[in-house]
Amino acid sequence: MKNKRENIAEYILYLWQLEDYLRAFPEMADSNEELSDILRMMHADDVMDGGHIQLAQIALKELEQLSDDILAQEATYRAAMIRITPALNLLKARTDRPAMSNIEACLVLLYQIMMLRLQKRHISAETAEVQQQATSMLQYLSKTYYKQAELTDDDDEATL
Repeated sequence: MKNKRENIAEYILYLWQLEDYLRAFPEMADSNEELSDILRMMHADDVMDGGHIQLAQIALKELEQLSDDILAQEATYRAAMIRITPALNLLKARTDRPAMSNIEACLVLLYQIMMLRLQKRHISAETAEVQQQATSMLQYLSKTYYKQAELTDDDDEATL
C-alpha cells in the first residue's frame, strides 16, 4: 500500500482509486490481501455505494488541518490558495458537496483529471493550469506533512 507519510495526497488518491475499483470489481479482492482489507473497511464503513473509508477521511482531515495551520503562517501559501480558490469554487458548485474544503476540492480535481486521462479525454488549457496549481499546493502540503512526521518520530525516539 502507498505510504501515507511519504505523500499523503497521493495516499488519499490511491485509496479513492481502490474504492472505485472495488465498487466495480469486488471479486478482485478475493485474491489480494490489500484489496480484501480495503473491501472489508468499505463494508464496515458502509461506503460500498459511495463515500470514502475512514482511513481516507482521517488522512484528508489531517491534510486539511495542516493546510489551515500553514494558511495562518505563510503568506506565499495563502496567496496560492487565493489564486486557486475561484476555480475550486466552480468545481465545488458542480458537485453534490459544495461545502467541501478547498483541499478536498484539489484532490477531487486531480482525481477527475486522472479519470479523464484514462478515458483519453481532452483536458483544456485552463483545467491544466488549475491542475498544476492544485498539484503544487498538495506537493507542498505532502512534503510538510512528511517533515512533521519525521520530527515526531525523532521526538518519540529521543524520549525512549
